Amino acid sequence: MASSALHADQRAADLQAVREGAEIDLLVVGGGITGAGIALDAATRGLRTVLVERHDLAFGTSRFSSKLIHGGLRYLAKFELSVARNSAVERGRLMELIAPHLVRPLAQVSALGPDTNLLQKAAMRAGYLAGDVLRMAAGTSTSVLPRSRYVTPAETRRLCPAVNTKALRGAWVNYDGAMIDDARLVTAVARTAAREGARVITRCAATDLTGTSATLTDTLTGESFPVSATAVVNATGVWAGTVDPEISIRPSRGTHLVFRSETFGNPTGALTFPLPGSLSRFLFILPEQLGRCYLGLTDEDTPGDIPDVPSTPEEDIEFLLTGTSRVLGVPLRRADVVGAFTGLRPLIDAAGATSDLSRRHAIITAPNGLISVVGGKFTEYRLMAEETVDAVVRSHEFAGIGGCATRTFPLVGAPTHMDSLEVAATELEDLPDSLVARFGFEAPQVVASATVSDPLGSIAGMDITRAEIEYAITHEGALNVDDILDRRTRIGLVPADRDRALPEVEAIFHELRGSDALP
Repeated sequence: MASSALHADQRAADLQAVREGAEIDLLVVGGGITGAGIALDAATRGLRTVLVERHDLAFGTSRFSSKLIHGGLRYLAKFELSVARNSAVERGRLMELIAPHLVRPLAQVSALGPDTNLLQKAAMRAGYLAGDVLRMAAGTSTSVLPRSRYVTPAETRRLCPAVNTKALRGAWVNYDGAMIDDARLVTAVARTAAREGARVITRCAATDLTGTSATLTDTLTGESFPVSATAVVNATGVWAGTVDPEISIRPSRGTHLVFRSETFGNPTGALTFPLPGSLSRFLFILPEQLGRCYLGLTDEDTPGDIPDVPSTPEEDIEFLLTGTSRVLGVPLRRADVVGAFTGLRPLIDAAGATSDLSRRHAIITAPNGLISVVGGKFTEYRLMAEETVDAVVRSHEFAGIGGCATRTFPLVGAPTHMDSLEVAATELEDLPDSLVARFGFEAPQVVASATVSDPLGSIAGMDITRAEIEYAITHEGALNVDDILDRRTRIGLVPADRDRALPEVEAIFHELRGSDALP
């Protein structure tokens, strides 16, 4: 069995093997959650799998989500029953079996105050009851995901201290899945795929794709070479149409604002509230790691060229601040915003507003045999991967290939992953809670493998240890400081935090990589 460790030397070895003609059953292009999921599904079936990504893991849309694993409630309201049920099932699998260390229940608090009318209050309660039905239909235990309930005004204030208490009559509380971080989940999936034998190669661009070939370019050296594969899958998300011109993607802009948690009184629940006059569009304030809260979410049609990293329009910031201040005891100010991030959802083009478009995914085979997977949502990444690999297997003759194993296959760090079985729960007790939250049963290994001085010392006073910076380099495929700050740790979501952490992270990186360090 291969190692789950991703690092510069492993990348070089995998790239050399592919350059020299290693046999490839499946070439996956795109290192977001969909591509990583496909690589894991294919590798666990026994396919010789190579994943290439022109930038870094989770470089695109996959790191700009709301960090929620939705149970499909909003899709019930649109009568997309299959999407709703699939979302609930996949949420349960992630929380119970696949990644219980990375996906946990989060209370969604819908306050019963003067900012919502009677119809909205009734609709929220009806929706949460429908969510309970979805959870039961998916077979998810209440010990993993509690049922919805009413809470008193005092409990509402405890969960969300910043809520407007004027005429507050309590709240409806629903529970959904929340990731510790989306980019971290992508990395865990990719590393688990590597553990099962997949070659995961970042900074490797793929062009001239057909159903059986591509040209790969090492973006660090500029060297290009052709490769052949039995099958090729385009999993580039919002960029899918640039790979296959027959595919029409309609990007939808989703913006979140970042705040210090104390701005909202350090909430433990997510304050969730409808837009004025709406029964289907909601904003929310999410408690997050590193003492932060995220406020989202916009849903705006965004035609035109697709940038590598979308900018955040001032109009989105104003929309979110205005839409949120009415539900708080103290209105938000522009100065309260310490960061922002914007992602582009890869929606399948259709008529109507982007907020009304289906989040269904589609698997499309081009005339040259290239298979593309488009649309979909983060929660369903595993299902999308399963169906994509099923399509690959159906269209090609593979000898001795097994069926899908990922429905119950734990990721690295999960308590039932094969590398975790010898780790006792007591080994986690003396480690920082934040470290365990990000690594699960792999946390002791993060510290034990560290060679840096003061491995449990914090980076710039944040809940991130020096050992985690080293582990990002030695096990999580970080090839430069940006990979560490912006994707492995998410320090970079707040520019001021990034500036404070940069010197120490650079020092660790250059200490470990020396003259091989990348800019």
